[in-house]
Amino acid sequence: MSDIGGVHIKYLLHCPRQLWLYMRGYRPEQRSDAVAYGEAVDDTTYVRRRDVDLGEAKIDWVTTGAVVHETKSSRAPSEQHEAQVRHYCLLLERRGVTVQHGVIHYPLIRRTTTVEWNGPARALAEDTEHQARTTISRPDAPPRLARQRCRGCSYIDYCWGDS
Repeated sequence: MSDIGGVHIKYLLHCPRQLWLYMRGYRPEQRSDAVAYGEAVDDTTYVRRRDVDLGEAKIDWVTTGAVVHETKSSRAPSEQHEAQVRHYCLLLERRGVTVQHGVIHYPLIRRTTTVEWNGPARALAEDTEHQARTTISRPDAPPRLARQRCRGCSYIDYCWGDS
């Protein structure tokens, strides 16, 4: 079974260095206002649903017909969000669930995005998972991104603190 969860996929696509640091126990996001805000949005929207805990990943909820749902506090849809949902579909499929597709909910902008689940989506999810494993197994940290891409990242002090 996989030990790669949704947060690993999100961090990989945001910044491979962030994933690498996270896997080595550096967790500044626990003190992040943005993370706390996202958790508050998650806790106060769609309150009648239940998380599906897979161990390595926690899916916000799954509806009848195996539709994966994820809630995001962001005001802008992103490839990171879609990649997370595809990864959740892959994890469920590996457990024998016939997944239909995914839906990302953006309650702040009252919008949803459908994430396809088919052969190409599965291949993309498997490739992204492989990239995460490769990044995690590196002996040295991946290089920093350009500083302007790090705005709002809870890892910025670690990466740029001495600069």
